Amino acid sequence: MSVKSFLSLPFANYIVLKNKKWKYNAVNTQTKVFKNLIRRAKKTQFGQDHNFSDIGNYDDFKKNVPIRGYEDLFKYIKKIKNGEEDVLWPKKPIYFCKTSGTTSGSKYIPITKESMPNHITAARDSILSYISKTKNTSIVKGKMIFLQGSPELEKTGDILTGRLSGIVAHHVPPYLTKNRLPSYKTNCIADWENKVDVIVEETVNENMTLISGIPPWVQMYFEKLKEKTGKHIKDIFPHFDLFIYGGVNYQPYKRVFEKLIGKKVVGIETYAASEGFIAYQDSQKNEGMLLCVNHGIFYEFIPSDEFFNKNPTRISLEDVKVGINYVVILNTNAGLWGYNIGDTIKFVSINPYRIIFTGRIKHFTSAFGEHVISEEVEKSLGNTLEKHPCRVNEFHVAPRVNPKNGPPYHEWFVEFEEEPKKINSFVKELDKNLQNLNPYYKDLIEGSVLTNLKITVLKKDSFRNYMKSIGKLGGQNKVPRLSNDRKIADELTKYKI
Repeated sequence: MSVKSFLSLPFANYIVLKNKKWKYNAVNTQTKVFKNLIRRAKKTQFGQDHNFSDIGNYDDFKKNVPIRGYEDLFKYIKKIKNGEEDVLWPKKPIYFCKTSGTTSGSKYIPITKESMPNHITAARDSILSYISKTKNTSIVKGKMIFLQGSPELEKTGDILTGRLSGIVAHHVPPYLTKNRLPSYKTNCIADWENKVDVIVEETVNENMTLISGIPPWVQMYFEKLKEKTGKHIKDIFPHFDLFIYGGVNYQPYKRVFEKLIGKKVVGIETYAASEGFIAYQDSQKNEGMLLCVNHGIFYEFIPSDEFFNKNPTRISLEDVKVGINYVVILNTNAGLWGYNIGDTIKFVSINPYRIIFTGRIKHFTSAFGEHVISEEVEKSLGNTLEKHPCRVNEFHVAPRVNPKNGPPYHEWFVEFEEEPKKINSFVKELDKNLQNLNPYYKDLIEGSVLTNLKITVLKKDSFRNYMKSIGKLGGQNKVPRLSNDRKIADELTKYKI
C-alpha cells in the first residue's frame, strides 16, 4: 500500500467528521454566511447602492436586493472590466469565468480570492466522502483524468479570464498533480476531437482509476478508446473504479456507459457552476447531492411555478419543503447578489439538505400551457427504458405547433445507440409515462388539443455534429434536453434518418 493510499482514509474520515458541523446545522450555518456576506460587502458600490448598512436580516435583504440575471448585473461587471475596485466585492476578482451568454454575448462571472477555494474544497470533499464511506483507497494509487476545457487564460483588463474547468486546473492540490492526466500541453489543444484523440494516446496504457467529466464527452473518449483497442474500458483500465460527473442527468447515458465499460462503475454526481460549487453526492446509499451551505453562498429559493409571477414567493433554506421544484438564487462571496443562475432543483431530504438537479427554468416545453420540464422528460424516458430496453445516446424535445397534418404534438429527436425492438410500442409507452408525470399534458392529449408525441430518429453522432457546427463541441457544453421553440429542432432535422 502506498503512503498516499494509507493516509487517504484517515484524512477522508477527518474531513467527513469536520463537515458534519455544517451538514447537520445548515440553517444556522446559512445565517452566519449571510451575515458575513453583508458585512464584507457593505462598502462596495453594490452594497452602498442597495443599503447594505441598513440590512439586519433576510427580510431587509429581500426589500433592498431584487432578483436579477446577468444582464441586470452587467453595469457592475462593466465597471470591473474597466478596472474599478470594490464594485461587487472588496477589491477586484482574481478571475473572470467566461461562459456563453444571451443578450449580452459572453458572460464574465467573477471569481474572487475568497470564492476560489470553495470550488476546490467541494470537489475534494466529494471524493473524500466516497473514500470515507466505501473504504476504497485504491483510486488514489492510479492515474486520474479530468476531461475539461483549456487551462490557457487570457486577460480582460488585468483580470485573468477563462473557462471554469480551465481556471480550476491551476488550483489542483499538489498531492494530486503527479496522478493527474492529461498533460498540460494536451489540455491546451483547442480542437476537441483532436484533443480527445491525443488524450486516448496519452492514457491508453496508463493505470486509470478515476475518470471525470460531462457524460457526453466522456462517452466520446470511451468510444475512441474502444475503437483503438477493440476492448471494453474495464479491460483497458482494470482498476477504473470511480466516475465523477455533472452538468447533465446521467441516467439516459447509463446503459450506453455500462455497455462501453463492460461493468457497473460507482459514480459521484457533482453540481458545479461557474457561479459556485453548489452540491455534491456524499453518499452511495441516499438519494441526492449535499447542498454546500458553508461554502460562501447564501441560497434563496423561488417555487418554479411562481417564478414568472410579478411577486413570487422568495424563501431561504429554513422554509424549503421536500418535493417542490425551486429556482435556485445565489448570493456569493464572488459578488453575485440575488442572482438567478437559471437552474431548478428539488429537495429530497432536509436533514441533511440534499437536492437533485431538475433542469433549467428556461428549458421547458409549454407551447400549449403544459409546462413540461426536464425532470419529467428524463423520468418518462427512464421508465420507458425499463420496459423497452435499448440505448439512447442523446435526445431533444420541442413542440411541433403547426404540423402539415393533424393536431400539434411534441417532437422527440432521439439518437439511439441501439434502437428498441418495437419502436411504436416504445413511443406509446413514452407518451403514457409523460402523461402520468404531467397532468396538464395528459389533459391536452385527452382534449385533443395535442396528439401523442412523435419520435424523429437521428443518425449516429448527430448531436456531436450539431454541437461542432455551432462551435460548442466538448468542454462544459451540452445540448438542452428541452426547448419551447424549434431553433435547435430545425437544425437537428438535418440529421434525421
